[in-house]
Amino acid sequence: MAIQNPSAEGGFVKKYSDVIIAVAIVTIVIMMIIPLPTMLLDLLLCLNITLALVVVMVAIYNVEALDFSVFPSLLLITTLFRLALNVSSTRLILLEGYAGEVITSFGNFVVGGNAVVGFIIFVILIIIQFIVITRGAERVAEVSARFTLDAMPGKQMAIDADLNQGAITDAEASKRRIKIQREADFYGAMDGASKFVKGDAIAAIIIILINISGGFVIGMVQRNLTVTQALQNYTLLTVGEGLVNQIPALMISTATGIIVTRAASESNLGYDLVTQLFRNSRIFFIVTGVLSLLAIVPGLPGIPFFCLAALAFIVGRSLRKKEEVKVESASEKKQDKTKTEATKPENIISLLQVDPMELEIGYSLIPLVDTGQGGDLLERIVMIRRQCALELGLVVPTIRIRDNIQIKPNAYIIKLKGIEIAKGELLLDHYLAMNSGTVFEEMQGIETTEPAFGLPALWIPEAQREQAELNGYTVVDAVSVLATHLTEVIKVHADEILGRQETQNLVDNLKKTNSSLVDEVVPDLMSVGEIQKVLANLLRERVSIRDMATILEVLADYARATKDTEILTEYVRHAMARQITQQNVQNNILPCITLDPALENRIAGAVQRTDRGSYVSMDPDTMQKLLNSLHAELPKLTDMGYQPIVLTSPAVRLYFRKLVERSIQGLIVLSHAEIDQTVEIQILGVVKI
Repeated sequence: MAIQNPSAEGGFVKKYSDVIIAVAIVTIVIMMIIPLPTMLLDLLLCLNITLALVVVMVAIYNVEALDFSVFPSLLLITTLFRLALNVSSTRLILLEGYAGEVITSFGNFVVGGNAVVGFIIFVILIIIQFIVITRGAERVAEVSARFTLDAMPGKQMAIDADLNQGAITDAEASKRRIKIQREADFYGAMDGASKFVKGDAIAAIIIILINISGGFVIGMVQRNLTVTQALQNYTLLTVGEGLVNQIPALMISTATGIIVTRAASESNLGYDLVTQLFRNSRIFFIVTGVLSLLAIVPGLPGIPFFCLAALAFIVGRSLRKKEEVKVESASEKKQDKTKTEATKPENIISLLQVDPMELEIGYSLIPLVDTGQGGDLLERIVMIRRQCALELGLVVPTIRIRDNIQIKPNAYIIKLKGIEIAKGELLLDHYLAMNSGTVFEEMQGIETTEPAFGLPALWIPEAQREQAELNGYTVVDAVSVLATHLTEVIKVHADEILGRQETQNLVDNLKKTNSSLVDEVVPDLMSVGEIQKVLANLLRERVSIRDMATILEVLADYARATKDTEILTEYVRHAMARQITQQNVQNNILPCITLDPALENRIAGAVQRTDRGSYVSMDPDTMQKLLNSLHAELPKLTDMGYQPIVLTSPAVRLYFRKLVERSIQGLIVLSHAEIDQTVEIQILGVVKI
């Protein structure tokens, strides 16, 4: 086993980052309890300023807010660190009257040793931070969190729309959804974390008042200082300590404001500021004119305004030259592009692309797709794809939706690989009412046919919907009619939708959890194309291929004995008997019709086997008698509301289905080997010749 190099993973700091952060937080808490030496306090105060500077720089160079998603937690840690420094420095000021070189320098050098001036500067910094930056950042964070949460449903629907139109892949859609969730979490956290900055500013005001009053009392009572000396010493130290801590706090507050106010961009703050401010030369020429007017106004300082006017003019002149160069360059590129397009051959290859599935709609049905008008067809399609994945184990490819002005306004066409396979018409302001057999009072409406199953139906106005339901009709809206039709078309043509690439995807997905099984079958025993044929055979009879592990296990067992995919399919069906039984049995009873043993023997004897597969050779008269007998027996099932199921022996199931599949649509042919032993078989008829 190879030993990983920590440096290869980002070095020592990244490897032990969790330990470092844990130790740092515990240390910060301990700082509030244990007195610190002045030298260590100086180091920590400098570290505080450095950390604040780093945070500001990171915020400036952020492209998106999520690039610094750890900022809410970092804000809490830095605030806690400053408060710990406040406590430590306060302890030293009150106990020893000295808190290190950093605080003393800020108290003497920055404010010139004047306690009053230092106090005023400190108050000004507090006002800037508390009233301007902190309150503004807090409000922006609150509004950003609210708008982000409100926009989540619309963004999710937009992602689903792009996915269904084929603009993005499933992986890209998943990535976008995760990003939206992270944005909501980030702005929600920022809404709360901004309160830390506000609390820090309030705490700073209280701490400085306590330090001044406490130092005044200690200086006079314990150190026997005069009133002036006590005020001067402790006020300077307190102001210095306040300045040392408030400058980093101001930086952190600024970083907070920068992060929450960043709009969507593709670059950092500095680049955006320069490019957007210096984008139009006309602006600087106007500024030049205004500054020149101010320069000649009596009473105003003319030299500063003249200098700024000259600078604005130079900037505007430079921008104007760049704009002229861009225009000339764009014109030349346009001419070159026109010449190139005129001389290069037409790109014919792009015209050869065929979408796996398409849905063309008339212009009157566009509201079904437009989410702004309340259309939820895109959501329905997402649900259809999920339903097909659960029921059939088939990942339906992206369904591209197009409007077509060449078809009727209310019509739609479903295409498979560019070829029309189904169509229908909808009335958006009507409901489809179908007689389910329980109608006791008929209604008037526009007569039509339900597109999915070909049932007679009526289009009724919305006002009659409730009455139709009371009369026993099954009432559905227009989008449900289209969704049902699309679902049924997918199920009928599932074997055509499943190609080699889709099969490869299913095999790859299984390999993640059962690699040994996949390696045993592919490619030594069977190719992906042969597996695809087996899966297509199953889907053709609406047998789910979701249990890929079982399917490949059966193929691993029998692929060495035969390469006939139809025979292999029968073996797979036997192994999936429980699933097939569950699909066709109700209340543990299987109503069906069966074949006469003599007929089964005749079918078995008519089987012709070739290198390209098997087929049944039967004379036309016998075939016609078979179909007539089958048509006579099936009503015994359908008239009672049962599915048209024919039960045969395992040896002839495949060949009997080949004989009748083109003549009788929707017929389910099962063998005894595909029925669970606990099921009660109820034979209602026998097909004879």
